[in-house]
Amino acid sequence: MNGLALYERPAESASWRIALPHTTAAVPVARALVRSALAEVEHAADCDTAELLTAELVANAVEHTAGRGPIELVVELRPGGCQVEVHDPDPAPPGHLTRPVIEEPDLWQEGGRGLLLIRALSSSCGHRPTASGKAVWFRLPVVPAQRRPA
Repeated sequence: MNGLALYERPAESASWRIALPHTTAAVPVARALVRSALAEVEHAADCDTAELLTAELVANAVEHTAGRGPIELVVELRPGGCQVEVHDPDPAPPGHLTRPVIEEPDLWQEGGRGLLLIRALSSSCGHRPTASGKAVWFRLPVVPAQRRPA
């Protein structure tokens, strides 16, 4: 390769898949898995953002889907970044994830900003139907080396 490399890309893809309980206890477990996955392969995606957005997806799946079936977390590390998916048993699409926001969330309410965070901080996001419900996902790009904390 000629010239300077602006960022380091992982040479290979890697993925993790875990079933999580349909309870709030799933949120810290999901955050820990994402942090461990990114650290294990020294991946160059922003770990803090990946953790935050994963927590939002898992919390939404727990809060807004019915049923007792497990929620599944899938973390895929690719040379160009990472993709995180949360599978849940509800086939209904998630709120305003891919549609324009018509009304701003109430500043005095505790909730209502998770999907806005996912839209604002990810390079792309979306949802797709699965055989047992839906998968909601986001992608984060590799962070240039000069922008990563030391």
